[in-house]
Amino acid sequence: MADDKVTVMVVDDHPMWRDAVARDLAEAGYEVVATAGDGPEAVRRARAAAPRVLVLDLNLPGLPGVQVCKQLVAADPALRVLVLSASGEHEDVLEAVKSGATGYLLKSAGREELIDAVARTAAGDPVFTPGLAGLVLGEYRRLAAAPAPAEPDDPGVPRLTERETEVLRLVAKGLSYRQIAERLVISHRTVQNHVQNTLGKLQLHNRVELVRYAIERGLDEG
Repeated sequence: MADDKVTVMVVDDHPMWRDAVARDLAEAGYEVVATAGDGPEAVRRARAAAPRVLVLDLNLPGLPGVQVCKQLVAADPALRVLVLSASGEHEDVLEAVKSGATGYLLKSAGREELIDAVARTAAGDPVFTPGLAGLVLGEYRRLAAAPAPAEPDDPGVPRLTERETEVLRLVAKGLSYRQIAERLVISHRTVQNHVQNTLGKLQLHNRVELVRYAIERGLDEG
């Protein structure tokens, strides 16, 4: 069962699939606040319904799923996006993550796997179909080779607390929020708060940018 009635929106251009996913999630205890069948409709309804988790297909008429994700996450960084796609192509996975998606699940996933993925996505944990997590971590490292937006010694860069740096280091190593909480003996919510504070201080928008920032500074090593 989902905790605290997590609000979810389901976006897919196939009505039968969309309705089936929405029904499964509702039966599992989630509150399905909206559905949509194309990109523009998804953007409008998501802004009105403000779901906590958006379950999003990539292949949408009117506006591609990655653009829907990018627009909505930019407007509301707290939104969690779980891509549910038939495509396992690496390019599609990486593009979705770069657009702000928290996770990526193939449509071949079973009902229980989907329900669990939505719960973990709502908690801020990265969720990927087995085999795709390593791909995404590799892309984080590739992005880290690009020039950083600001030098670490730049006086304009806010200083993180010791605990925020510790959490950031574990995020960069690929640990989930739950694993970080267990490692540091703090609550899951406290980990989320530290991450949100760090995002705000560094003026970053999502976990992808946060991990890139950490890897650029060698926080994933040691």
